[in-house]
Amino acid sequence: MRKVREVLRLKHALEKVKMNLKLLTSAQIRAGRALIRWTAEDLARETALSVATIRRAELSEDETSMTPANDLAVRRALEAAGVEFIDGNGRGPGVCLQEPKKQELQK
Repeated sequence: MRKVREVLRLKHALEKVKMNLKLLTSAQIRAGRALIRWTAEDLARETALSVATIRRAELSEDETSMTPANDLAVRRALEAAGVEFIDGNGRGPGVCLQEPKKQELQK
């Protein structure tokens, strides 16, 4: 019963995320990887997805064919590595590197 509740909680959380976040484009995934110099294998390892899933997502024209859960896994992995996703705001979606935090600069 506890597992069912956990699955339902995660499903509800995912629905809330889907409403607030736009799905990544294939170009954003490719650009994000390039900014941090990750291979498709690196991203697959960090997301627990297959390399084939990553490559298939990056080959599509615009929107990927990834499930929202896989999209979220890719977003979280790249954001944890310092990639910031930019929504369209009139100029199209993009990516940039987050500025290092003050603590990281002092090291």
